[in-house]
Amino acid sequence: MNKLRIAVVGAGHLGRIHAKLLGQVDDAELVAVCDPFESARQVAAESLGVRTCADPSEIVDQIDAAVIAAPTDLHCDIAKSLLKAGKHLLVEKPLASDSSDAQRLAMLAAARRLTLQVGHVERFNPAFTSLGDLARDVKYVEAVRASSFPGRCLDVGVVMDLMIHDLDLVLSMTDAPVTSVSSSGLSVISDHEDVAETRIEFACGMVANLKASRISPTPARSMQIFGANGFADIDFGKPSVSVVRPADSVVDRTFDLNAETDNPLRYSGELFQTKLRCETMELEPRNAILDELHDFVISIRSGSAPAVDGAAGARAVAVADKVLQSIQQRSWYSDATTTERGPHALVRESIQMASRRAAQDRRAA
Repeated sequence: MNKLRIAVVGAGHLGRIHAKLLGQVDDAELVAVCDPFESARQVAAESLGVRTCADPSEIVDQIDAAVIAAPTDLHCDIAKSLLKAGKHLLVEKPLASDSSDAQRLAMLAAARRLTLQVGHVERFNPAFTSLGDLARDVKYVEAVRASSFPGRCLDVGVVMDLMIHDLDLVLSMTDAPVTSVSSSGLSVISDHEDVAETRIEFACGMVANLKASRISPTPARSMQIFGANGFADIDFGKPSVSVVRPADSVVDRTFDLNAETDNPLRYSGELFQTKLRCETMELEPRNAILDELHDFVISIRSGSAPAVDGAAGARAVAVADKVLQSIQQRSWYSDATTTERGPHALVRESIQMASRRAAQDRRAA
């Protein structure tokens, strides 16, 4: 059987990583890298020794599948064209820049029975794949995802750039619909929100509090999960997982702390040895992007759904849209220009106005 012929569309940082790792994927062959910029194509040709082209239409008849790592605002047009040509796709997150486009792509892939995988790579992080039953019947999730300013992905804000990782992870824990989204955000140095936080409630009772920043001096990729089967403290960066599992007497509520000792404070040491057992999980080091690419190829060959299919990717974008809408509703201005200028512009303008007023006050004083 011939290997799957795969092209990478987008020769930026992430596209080059995908292109390099495809050489380690069984049953896959990198046949081309596509990018409209000649300088990017030259770097790809020199570092990978592979054919390059400006547009995927130039090699569409010579490939079976593609990895799309282009800017987010180009995902929909590129993906739609390749799906209509009968090509299987792995599209980097987010699937599209808005929920309507993401839903259309998911429906198009399903109608043509093509694999559409979305690059929510944290699903393959060993810190998440090791959770098992801890990721089921979850009651509460808290997550922080922060980075220094990336200098790329500036066509979207921090919600679509970073927070969407945690949105996808939370959504993988429940099929229940979202009942409430309350968010706030702030534009500091870009044309989009650079800091955002949200509280999401689900019909099943689960609550998620998520924070994201791309102007943080200290990087963070952490998540805490509280559920019926225990508590998990995850560091996606290391990666590492610390787990607390309740004893049966805690789960069935037969344990009475006051009955155990006259002074409950003295019992805290034994509590975490016998009733709330703590452990640090042993994780096997893995390359999550490589595992993601393996899953893509296996899904194409077997016809099975990938770990993150088009429907899952579209759901994450839909909730991200709700977060952005909530941010906009809470902006400092509420006039008719809100929709036209967007929350990021309004917040930035408000900061500038406040700074000017403060300067005037200082001069007046």
